[in-house]
Amino acid sequence: MEGDTTVRRIKPFGTQQYVAQDNNGAQDRCENNGYNGEPKRKPEVNLYLLREGLAASLVSVFILVLWALVHLSLQQLVIGKPTGEFNAVRARQHLEQITSAGPRPVGSQENEVLTVGYLLKQIEDIQVETAAGPHQLTIDIQRPTGTFSIDFLGGFTSFYDHITNIAVRLEPKGGAQHLMLANCHFDTVANSPGASDDAVSCAVMLEVLHSLANQSTPLNHGVIFLFNGAEENVLQASHGFITQHPWAKQVRAFINLEAAGVGGKEVVFQTGPENPWLVQAYVHAAKHPFASVVGQEVFQSGVIPSDTDFRIFRDFGNIPGIDLAFIENGFIYHTKYDTANRILTDSIQRAGDNILAVLKYLAMSEKLADSSEYRHGNMVFFDLLGVIVVAYPARVGTILNYMVATATFLYLAKKASMPGHGGGRYVRDLACATGVALLSWFVTLLSVLIVALLVTLLGRSMFWYNHFYASVCLYGAAATGKMILIHTLAKNLYYGVSEWKLGDLYFDVSLLLWCCSLVWLTQHGLCSAYAPMLMVAFPLATRLLLAKEFKHRGKDLISKVNYVYAHTCISCHLSCIFKCPFLLLFSNTCSCLCQLHFIYLVRSTKRIMAGLGFVFTIMFLLVSCGLFFPYSGDLDSPRPKRVFLQHTTRTFHNLQGQVESRDSGLWINSFDYTGMQHITPHIPEINETVRTRCREDRPFCGYPWFLPVKFLSRSNWYLPAPEVSPSSPVEFSLLSKEETSWGTIKMTFSLTLTWQPFDTCLTKNYILAMRISA
Repeated sequence: MEGDTTVRRIKPFGTQQYVAQDNNGAQDRCENNGYNGEPKRKPEVNLYLLREGLAASLVSVFILVLWALVHLSLQQLVIGKPTGEFNAVRARQHLEQITSAGPRPVGSQENEVLTVGYLLKQIEDIQVETAAGPHQLTIDIQRPTGTFSIDFLGGFTSFYDHITNIAVRLEPKGGAQHLMLANCHFDTVANSPGASDDAVSCAVMLEVLHSLANQSTPLNHGVIFLFNGAEENVLQASHGFITQHPWAKQVRAFINLEAAGVGGKEVVFQTGPENPWLVQAYVHAAKHPFASVVGQEVFQSGVIPSDTDFRIFRDFGNIPGIDLAFIENGFIYHTKYDTANRILTDSIQRAGDNILAVLKYLAMSEKLADSSEYRHGNMVFFDLLGVIVVAYPARVGTILNYMVATATFLYLAKKASMPGHGGGRYVRDLACATGVALLSWFVTLLSVLIVALLVTLLGRSMFWYNHFYASVCLYGAAATGKMILIHTLAKNLYYGVSEWKLGDLYFDVSLLLWCCSLVWLTQHGLCSAYAPMLMVAFPLATRLLLAKEFKHRGKDLISKVNYVYAHTCISCHLSCIFKCPFLLLFSNTCSCLCQLHFIYLVRSTKRIMAGLGFVFTIMFLLVSCGLFFPYSGDLDSPRPKRVFLQHTTRTFHNLQGQVESRDSGLWINSFDYTGMQHITPHIPEINETVRTRCREDRPFCGYPWFLPVKFLSRSNWYLPAPEVSPSSPVEFSLLSKEETSWGTIKMTFSLTLTWQPFDTCLTKNYILAMRISA
């Protein structure tokens, strides 16, 4: 590859032949598109280039292998045989019993009586069973009342009154000064049985409690199992525990079990703050690790409008922790389809094995006694196909990132200074190729956006929601075809240059772009910089090793395949790491960017582009015809549409207390882009004529938002309906009236309200007090 290459160009009949030398007589590239005004002509076919069919086959095999690895990683929930310490069958019985009560919103009989009764019965049975063992088990039912403000969903103040917490303290019979906390919640949103969110976590915790309480060796520290009954009301029960319970002062760290999907693997997506010893504990103890610091930084950036009890323990308790969540099948999260039968026993087994092992490790660790001593910076962590976790301090990562970046720039600088590269000519070629690469990405992105716009204008948006592979074929074919087209056209800019050298040049471009990304992320202090670091380090090392091998083996087909696939497979292994759905786009970007140079090693791309064009045309026609409906009621694989509906009666008063207007209706909010597009044909009354208009002079535009999430729903409708007649009407009552010594009257009311001052008024102070008893 480093040797000279001669490309012979033949002029028309009757003219002189000439030879373009690659090293000594190379023409300037990206500038000189012809010789002496002669028309462009293709060089002779290089026999060492890959045939088009072989190249397509190799790429297809690579993609299939990559897909198979990711799929296997996600589906193989338990690696090896269970140890027997955690009984998933018994945990499943708990899950089925808890969910059999149905939806369990805060305050309902199902939540406050039935579920609480079942949990207490199981805990008391464990207490009796383990009474003769080395541990003591204490049960405390807490019903806290309190208030707090939180900067979440636009910011609001939350007040709670006599909610339910079940706290179970497991410790050696001699007592424990330092405690580890494990938290789950058993309440649900309305209309969902909440099997994954979060009954399965409570079932796992019951079985972990049973296992730890029955072990013969006493723990060094205690463990609190908190079953909280008010999480869906925006994290109220966890606040009540960590700020008011007497045991909270002894808690040194916590594990929070949550869900953003139904079943599958539980992923570590938040740790800290700082306290790298917690990540090290998970790495050392977890039987089936699954973790990514990328998920942590994406979640904490606020891109995902969600939060967990992790935030309450961190901000109000000032204690570090680990946040885990089930993430598979988020389509049915918070819906009626979140049922126990959708959670595999293997999923329960892997979660139980991990939680039990990590809790046991931390409860025996000396670091728990004084966790503040080990608080020093963040950690970079990620797993490899769920087999092992790689973790190292962020400060070490910063040094490593800059070392890799420096090595890359030195590599490029050395190439620029090599004899035969002409110094400035190589830099010019590299800059030109970088421009071509960036242009290809811009044109590719523009093409995909145009396709998406056309699909939207045709009224077929969100078809991907229920037909993922159809969207891959449509947008993937458009993006890949445009990328190949741009680089195929770019080949014509280079005369007297072998395709192997072009592939080598665009390999350098990939390194340069990833290196720039690496430096930018590192300078902004993001641990996710490990991703571009791997995309640079492994391909660069492989490139240098294979370059030496080429000098001895020549340009045979095996060497070419090794050259292309060795660094391509290693650099694209990151797609296997990024298994979370919200990182799928980034994974595809990585896969395409690191294969730019591969285009230049193929003799022709005409048939490949023709095939991609055919796939795109067929898929676009099928999508345009409405073959792919975005939603599905299939019980095996539901894709429900999310609609928030409230039956409300509104009464508006002026400043003098007089009624200005009164109406009743069904207030409808759609939480996706299609709005009521697919509902109007079936319910004609819900149309554009009943679409709401925001009244800026009224709180939340004059509509009864239960939570301040107006910014999440830009489209809503108000369908006239009969007046609300609740069985237990909401009352506005005067609790007390008192005349003070300085001539004012103090009145105390009981009501539920959303309050906003009038435009000409300024709020100076307010107090949300505890409930006043008669």
